[in-house]
Amino acid sequence: MPNHYHLIIETPLGNLSSMMHFLNTMYTVYFNTKHKRCGHLFQGRYKSILIQAEGYAKELSKYIHLNPVRAEIANLPEQYLWSSFAQYCGTARHEKYIETAFILSLFDKHPEEARQEYVAFVIRGIGQEVPALIKDSMRKGILGNEEFIARIKKEFLEDKVGREDRERPQLRKLRTKPDLPLILSVSKKVLGEKNRFVRPIAIFISHKSSSLKLEEIANFFSLSVSGISSACHRIQATISGNTALVNAIEEIEREVKAREDRAV
Repeated sequence: MPNHYHLIIETPLGNLSSMMHFLNTMYTVYFNTKHKRCGHLFQGRYKSILIQAEGYAKELSKYIHLNPVRAEIANLPEQYLWSSFAQYCGTARHEKYIETAFILSLFDKHPEEARQEYVAFVIRGIGQEVPALIKDSMRKGILGNEEFIARIKKEFLEDKVGREDRERPQLRKLRTKPDLPLILSVSKKVLGEKNRFVRPIAIFISHKSSSLKLEEIANFFSLSVSGISSACHRIQATISGNTALVNAIEEIEREVKAREDRAV
């Protein structure tokens, strides 16, 4: 696309980060040399989505191949020069870095029939809304059924989902959004309803332990976004060296987690 690109990549070695760093760096060097410029070419880190291949790869492939049509860059996907759609149609020279066999195999075991079915599948999508499951995957960072998502969380992310990980920012999207009324309720129980630290600590825990946007927390506590940020900074300064408040926060977090686990 004019300002970004999409790839479906299989990573047997689990080295996506290294590969993307190499690809973006090499292309930036090439582009800067060709156009006599310097500096960064891409803005921000790449975004990745984990896919349950067997059930969802063909929908994602259709989404990618129809991007130029949705953007009104081309009337048909095969008209877009930088698309791999012609490879799937069998009308372009084979490129060794493009593998079409897996996705085509999801349509038919015979290559020619599979190509025809795939092309028809993509063309039928012209003018249709992007499926909700694709939009949802961009928010969650994972595309698959509920059983697949649960298995990934349990087998691979159980010890990471609750922690910040700068190398895997999409993991934050898999974290269960906290129940803000529950956090406030438990804070009142542990600290006492009239304790002046109840709301600030509830705000601090809501922000610290969740992937919620500041706007969502601000709406619940009837504050501005800057008010939420200020409250978090103040409570961080207050609890520094205050063992009683640190212990109270840990107790609140433990009880909130225990109640949420029982509710699952």
